[in-house]
Amino acid sequence: MKYALVTGGSRGIGRAVCVKLASMGYHVLVNYVSNETEADNTLTMIAEAGGTGEKIRFDVGNADETLAAVEAWQEAHEGEYIEVLVNNAGIRKDNLMLWMESDEWFKVLNVTLNGFYNVTRPLLKPMLVKKFGRIINMASVSGLMGMQGQCNYSAAKGGIVAATKALAKEVGAKGVTVNAIAPGFIQTDMVEGLDEAELKKTIPVKRFGKPEEVAALVGFLASKEAGYITGDVISINGGLYT
Repeated sequence: MKYALVTGGSRGIGRAVCVKLASMGYHVLVNYVSNETEADNTLTMIAEAGGTGEKIRFDVGNADETLAAVEAWQEAHEGEYIEVLVNNAGIRKDNLMLWMESDEWFKVLNVTLNGFYNVTRPLLKPMLVKKFGRIINMASVSGLMGMQGQCNYSAAKGGIVAATKALAKEVGAKGVTVNAIAPGFIQTDMVEGLDEAELKKTIPVKRFGKPEEVAALVGFLASKEAGYITGDVISINGGLYT
């Protein structure tokens, strides 16, 4: 059995990625923090797609909790390993820097950037030993061009971009690829509160993207056919920023 882990897999882009990977034959570990109902809904959608999956609860921003959950899974699956990791979990706490509280800064950095480290490090060694792995990190157009009111989010996603490039150089010789995807405005709860009508005017294709479009890109990067792509950041933003 082939295993994939998707952090923040209970909703939005993460949910679409879970369903896509399940359709490719992966047994998908759906990570969530608190909303078990939505995680169950993701599992239902996986089953409807003809795939299999399971829930795995931990807060990616909590190093001890993450390590305990990953090690418990590894101990229960001796001889097997998670070959595809999608670091998707992230949060927004938008505010102008002038008014940004320290909690708004550190919470976003902790979940998105520290979460990447917390989850990736314990899963890396088995990939290197098996000489195959796919690490796909969810960045953002905000981490490439910067967005006003998102200094924290832009910093976190920009850090993901840089870490992706560095890690790819460390592990490429062992058959492990590391890439990032930088979505623009995608129709999920992460864009709630934004003025969609006005923002569409700034996008050349004149619409927000769909989670399934991002998931399709994840599916390709997870495949063996993408073995010569690593250290890259692929934008999927309707032409908003190139």
